[in-house]
Amino acid sequence: MGELYLYCLRENIEGIPTISAKGIDGREEVFIIPYQELEAIVSNSSEGFASEEIQKKAKEDVNWIREKALAHERVIEEAMSKGNKALSLIPMRFGAVFKDRMSLENALNRDYSMIKEALERIHGKQEWSAKVYLKNKEFLEQMVKETNEVIKQKEEEIASLPEGMAFFMEEELKEAVSKEVDKELNNIINVISESLKKHAVDSIKGKNLGRELTGKKELMVLNVAYLILEEKVEHFKKAADDLNQNIQTKGFYLECSGPWPAYNFTSY
Repeated sequence: MGELYLYCLRENIEGIPTISAKGIDGREEVFIIPYQELEAIVSNSSEGFASEEIQKKAKEDVNWIREKALAHERVIEEAMSKGNKALSLIPMRFGAVFKDRMSLENALNRDYSMIKEALERIHGKQEWSAKVYLKNKEFLEQMVKETNEVIKQKEEEIASLPEGMAFFMEEELKEAVSKEVDKELNNIINVISESLKKHAVDSIKGKNLGRELTGKKELMVLNVAYLILEEKVEHFKKAADDLNQNIQTKGFYLECSGPWPAYNFTSY
């Protein structure tokens, strides 16, 4: 039979269909192990995910790890859906394995109160993400030069100086422009982040992902996860859409997506 691979934990709710997605190895069926008021979504796996060989492969073979990670996510996303409703669940990080059913149930017993608390925190809420990209930094720089009073003043000073002195002032101007651009960038980012935060019960700022991960030519400048009450989701999406319309004129755009498994708001 091999190991048990754990995808997620959720409340034991009647009427939820079984999972149709195949397991992590692409062959095994996904099934449910009930435990008190919980359900563990698992599959059998003979690949030995806890072994040193697999851990080594995960680091060396990008295509292999991508394929397995996608299979992992497919199961979780199906497990959290019931019609148009997103169920509260605790998603496991990739590679959560147990020797057998008894070892899994021992872990659930040991951490039962923690698991219940984590589920209670996210009950009736959804995780959504907001990512902001800078389309054209030169456009932002030009906007700052045209509107920033500090930059305008320096340009006027340079225009009134002899040519020799103006050369050195040009270097100062470049530094000033760079500082003011960074200041404007941070200001825009903070406005977006705080505006969306008003519609959420919690938020966590993540690392900005590089172009090699996003597959986009634009630079990611903001990456935030929001936990939102189900009845507030439409308000959040409308706010995100309005912000996106506004920041497009400044050379940015915002991508809002969800609901996602609540990786950022479940500590178990």
